[in-house]
Amino acid sequence: MSARPWQKVVEFYSEMVKGQSKLEDMFQREIPTIQDEAEAKEYSVEPELGSFPVEDRTGRWARVTFKIVLSYHGPSFGGWQKQPGLNTVQEMVERSLGKFVDDKKAQQLKDRNLPLECCALVAGRTDKGVSAFQQVCSFYTWRKDVNVEDIADAINSITPGMIRVVSVTKVSREFHPNFSAKWRRYMYIFPLEQVQGWQHIEDVADKYCSDSNQLNQCTENLIEGNNAYAVGNSKEDVVPGNKPIRFEVSKVNHLLRQLEGKLLSYKMFARDTKPSRNIGPPTECFVYHARAIEVSLPSAKDGKHTQTMCIELVANRFLRKMVRVLVSTVIREAVAGADEDALLKLMDATCRRATAPPAPPDGLCLVNVGYEEFDPKRCLIP
Repeated sequence: MSARPWQKVVEFYSEMVKGQSKLEDMFQREIPTIQDEAEAKEYSVEPELGSFPVEDRTGRWARVTFKIVLSYHGPSFGGWQKQPGLNTVQEMVERSLGKFVDDKKAQQLKDRNLPLECCALVAGRTDKGVSAFQQVCSFYTWRKDVNVEDIADAINSITPGMIRVVSVTKVSREFHPNFSAKWRRYMYIFPLEQVQGWQHIEDVADKYCSDSNQLNQCTENLIEGNNAYAVGNSKEDVVPGNKPIRFEVSKVNHLLRQLEGKLLSYKMFARDTKPSRNIGPPTECFVYHARAIEVSLPSAKDGKHTQTMCIELVANRFLRKMVRVLVSTVIREAVAGADEDALLKLMDATCRRATAPPAPPDGLCLVNVGYEEFDPKRCLIP
């Protein structure tokens, strides 16, 4: 998968962060669920959850909570979470918001020889290289003189072109960007470029088919090739004189749709998780929407378009690296011509090697986070 024009995808996400391109440019239609609130200058008061309206309070309720919606360019950072020696989104955001920390907290940090930073909570921690269009984070302060415009200016000024504030709103103290969220939407853009070479069909079927009993059927499906696209890992994987490895975007879409409306354990599709989160409810996710479509990716630089497959996934939660493993696995199964329940069968596997390695992070983007009930009419891919 690495031998593909990922730079085109990276550039598109970079242009989105800078506000130079929109999702509408790719789908060629208005998308009601995705609004660039920055254009509307939405820096305002927005009571969340309704339990406690935003108003002056005393004691422990006196603190003020702000909800911040961010866009950021994944390849420019080592992920969201702070890590020693890495340039992370969390570090940049917390450092820029340090000036809004109240005097008591500032003195405590100074006494402990710690940098002047706030503590930012987030809806979901993205990995290194993963971009975000409307990530949601929050922080609080006991200061009364902090306004939303100053918060936006502070973040926008620290890394111009890499992080952009979409909106800042004052919310209820009860608001939590992670626990209050009802769903998350991810998008994966996969370049559809023919591999320059060929590979032995029987080897491909044996490599990609998850069920050895389906080997003959896999081989037959690989030989068919109408409206299909080549897939491979590198030029070293190909052998002259044979048919190309192909898959149809419609097949990927059909496989993904089998996941919709089901609460399932995705532990086989997770990576690098703690042992305590490898069994039971912590592994369960409810997927509301899982679709794939072929789209033409525009470029603001040269005006050229790149044919890509866009995968949209909406769920109540996602496990670590789950989206990237799901993308690579569904492509593998589409190549193999697997049955429609192939992904469902993999849920019952006993080893994570049954699923494919994670797809490159370059194609992944956290589109937005929802705090209202999921509405299927407001999806990117119908």
